[in-house]
Amino acid sequence: MTDAIKIDVWSDIACPWCYIGKRNLENGLAATADDEDAPVVEVTYHSYELSPDTPVDFDGDEIDYLAGRKGMPRAQVEQMLASVTDAARGAGLDYRFDRVRHTNTVKAHELLHFAHALGKQHEMAERLMSAYFTEGRHVGQVDDLVRLAGEIGLDPDAARAALDENRYLDAVRADETRARELGINGVPFFVIDGTYGVSGAQPPEAFAQIARQVWTEHTAG
Repeated sequence: MTDAIKIDVWSDIACPWCYIGKRNLENGLAATADDEDAPVVEVTYHSYELSPDTPVDFDGDEIDYLAGRKGMPRAQVEQMLASVTDAARGAGLDYRFDRVRHTNTVKAHELLHFAHALGKQHEMAERLMSAYFTEGRHVGQVDDLVRLAGEIGLDPDAARAALDENRYLDAVRADETRARELGINGVPFFVIDGTYGVSGAQPPEAFAQIARQVWTEHTAG
């Protein structure tokens, strides 16, 4: 049997382009599903904190955060967020930056590793990003994260224990170390079969083309 294509994705829960990239990847792979010899793909998400110094409870909205961090006028930030919202809409996502509760994401990354160990990483990534960008849910506090874990069928008590014990913090740090080794300095970043690097939220058609090309290489090998 031909080995599956392995796609490793470095992303952050609080990165708007990462959610767009996630959806574009999914839509691109879905477009290949009806191929006569459809690519078999395994996708794994890895941790990357864009703003590890962000407090868990940031006092202000998304515009306050970006204006302060980037030194941009509020009007320019509003224009930038409107552009990202349009891009998200094109991917089928309804971003609500007026609801976003900016926070530190390290605990969310720990939860993703917990979910991965139980075979539910994709569901957890989707739930976290949707909660953050479309629902205005808090994704930085343990209580909120435990509720989100329960919503996808994970044991809330087991999730709480893992987060309270920092059980997956080393795994988060290992992902971030690997990102530095690979020279990744922005997300989303996709590594295909440990060989090809793709930066940014590429359109679905690009992901479909890459999957078909690499699958051809797999089946010819």
